[in-house]
Amino acid sequence: MAEFQNHSERNRRWRLILGGGEADGIGAEGGLTLDTQDTAMDQTLATLYESQGKRSGGLGGSSPKVARWLGDIRSYFPSSIVRVMQQDALERLNLQQMLLEPEMLAAVEPDVHLVANLLSLSQVMPSKTKETARLVVQRVVEDLLRQLSNPMQQAVQGSLNRSIRNRRPRHHEIDWHRTIRANLRHYQPEYRTIIPETRIGFGRKRSALRDIVLCVDQSGSMATSMVYASIFAAVLASLPTVKTQLVVFDTAIVDLTDLLQDPVDVLFGTQLGGGTDINRALGYCQGLIRRPEETILVLISDLYEGGNREAMLKRVASLVNSGVQMVTLLALSDDGAPYFDHSNAAKFATLGIPAFACTPDKFADLMAAAIQRQDIGQWAAKEEIVTASQ
Repeated sequence: MAEFQNHSERNRRWRLILGGGEADGIGAEGGLTLDTQDTAMDQTLATLYESQGKRSGGLGGSSPKVARWLGDIRSYFPSSIVRVMQQDALERLNLQQMLLEPEMLAAVEPDVHLVANLLSLSQVMPSKTKETARLVVQRVVEDLLRQLSNPMQQAVQGSLNRSIRNRRPRHHEIDWHRTIRANLRHYQPEYRTIIPETRIGFGRKRSALRDIVLCVDQSGSMATSMVYASIFAAVLASLPTVKTQLVVFDTAIVDLTDLLQDPVDVLFGTQLGGGTDINRALGYCQGLIRRPEETILVLISDLYEGGNREAMLKRVASLVNSGVQMVTLLALSDDGAPYFDHSNAAKFATLGIPAFACTPDKFADLMAAAIQRQDIGQWAAKEEIVTASQ
């Protein structure tokens, strides 16, 4: 009996995978009949995955029908599968146009890829749809902030602890409680006192211990990287021990630093798409730098330069020679190996700037390593991250 049930369940799964075409060999002719729920599930799959001819009319132009379909897939499949089907629907069913309808956005399961698609369409959305889109983006941003804020804050603050503490304090700067604890082993019983061999002082007030400039390529291929970079920039901007600036670019340059208190405002301040002028963007960032030896410049780009390549390389060399610590991320996402300009990545490597893709969960540790002025190439090797020069 158990063997028969296993065989029947296996046939059912194959039927749902292969669809109801004559070639599947396990439909009604094979003795298998789907129940009501399986039939409904089969219809949602058929809408998305049947042949091109059938597929083209799958959802039509009706946003209520789209909303119902999105509701159906959320009923039948777990969230991880829903996201895959949504991404497939964007490509197969031309949902780019349907994203302009609020009813569809209200039904969607939000994720980073959807946010990237919404941002790419934000300039052409009607105002009523943009408000709905903003709510969807807000949900994703809040979720990512919950995941990423604490690790980022802890990594950065921890890496700055040595800079915050004053190991050569003047008398009025001594933190006596920490100094006593640090010197208990030097207690002199006969004198009933402690010799303060190590003195620990309060940190001297400074506007910031490090300056961080995030320079982010907002061309279409960098969409998900733009989402993560904006969120990390907002987290960094909330830390008083670092000064954070966010610059995004294609062939134009937009400084979004003043919007960092609200990551959603930052994201809607971008305009994904267009060409790429890395040299011009780095020139703008160079003009922002006041303390080169205390500055970390993170360039997030696929390095396909549409401007002056030779000028870009000279600019990069100038930044490095001035003392700026520069890091290049080919992607800041979970999307796998990115497409990038191998020639420019190799040139960056000769200047001591490793280029590699970084997943969001590694970015906090990367920034901590950069703040401590570790060798970023060695850090990447330790984390088993493959650099572009390998």
